[in-house]
Amino acid sequence: MINREDMLELTRRMTLTRNSIARIAGCYVDRDGDFEGSFNTNFLKLSVQERTKKLKLAKVIPFSDTNVNLKGYEFPADKRKAGSMWQLLMAMNECGLKNDALMDTFYDVMMETCGLDSEYAILVFHGRYDVPAKASDNERLWESEEVYEYMICALCPLLGEYEPGDPVCGFLFPAFTDRSSDLTHVAVFQADADRPRREILELLGVISAVG
Repeated sequence: MINREDMLELTRRMTLTRNSIARIAGCYVDRDGDFEGSFNTNFLKLSVQERTKKLKLAKVIPFSDTNVNLKGYEFPADKRKAGSMWQLLMAMNECGLKNDALMDTFYDVMMETCGLDSEYAILVFHGRYDVPAKASDNERLWESEEVYEYMICALCPLLGEYEPGDPVCGFLFPAFTDRSSDLTHVAVFQADADRPRREILELLGVISAVG
């Protein structure tokens, strides 16, 4: 189960003045499912207007209804090995999205497995959050307990020319459990909890493919 307070703690650091997101990468896909281009940049190099828009999209995932639209899944032990999606996500997170070859591999797999019937964007955010230590009375202390490095992926239909709309699905990796990095779990977002997109769960390897 995902702790709502953990997610709220993350979203409080997704504002223009208190922002833990350092980098954004992504690609655009046309109506026929063909790659239309990609980008990869320091988040602070975006204009204030663009940072505001992109933060709003990133925040949708952790701010959604926990254990309804945002659910936690464990990577089975046999899915945490060489050549797995888990290994790719680990590598992407460790390099802070700065390896374009890794990003292109990720986009290819996403496009093949989770594509939409319309134009869409795959957005990936990377952040570093200095998790403040808490005293026994839950008051925050100044020193950092750990640095939580994370990625948020959002699959968004395009509303206009290169203008992403609200995500239809996505994920937070690694999971943020008990205010700490949880490398064996992922939090998966589904905009429609009643009709979840099973393909993203199969892509991540947290459920078995059917057929």
